[in-house]
Amino acid sequence: MPGMNPNEIRVAGTGRILTAPLGTQPPADVTVNWSAAWRDLGYTTTDGIRFTKKDKIDPVDTWQSVSPARFVYSDRDLTVKFALLQLNEDTLPFFFGGGDVKETAEGSKLYSYQLAAEPEKDERMLGVEFADGNMIKYRFTIARGQVTETEELQLTRTASVKLGVTFTALAVDNDAPLANWLMNDPAFAK
Repeated sequence: MPGMNPNEIRVAGTGRILTAPLGTQPPADVTVNWSAAWRDLGYTTTDGIRFTKKDKIDPVDTWQSVSPARFVYSDRDLTVKFALLQLNEDTLPFFFGGGDVKETAEGSKLYSYQLAAEPEKDERMLGVEFADGNMIKYRFTIARGQVTETEELQLTRTASVKLGVTFTALAVDNDAPLANWLMNDPAFAK
């Protein structure tokens, strides 16, 4: 419905962030559970998730006009920024750029994560889900991307450890979408 409609205001009351290996099938609708390949990254800070889409548009200037004759898209950045609160076998490698947490010896209950000296490609899928009440659910997926920026990791006596990351979408190919929104929101019905 055009115009002001308070029924179209959304509050992302609860949600979660998931990752999966490249090529994992996301759920076909919002009522289907994510498959076991999708790993829930757990608690995030109350700041939630910040999406940023930046398009770089270059003007085509001409001798005959003081204003551009047209614009050419030269770049598109899509990022998702959030801070994780849990430390575990999924979140630590996600923050530091890949690798695995391993038990030092079988049954030792002592675990090691080694940060590689040389950065390696750690591409994966990202899923974000949020609900507004009991009926309306949104799912956002990026088919290919990686963590491109991390925030300073601070250890203090008075606050929880936060793993702040920026995840940047990468193109799968020229025909595939960069990201996909899936929702059961009646506001989109025509």
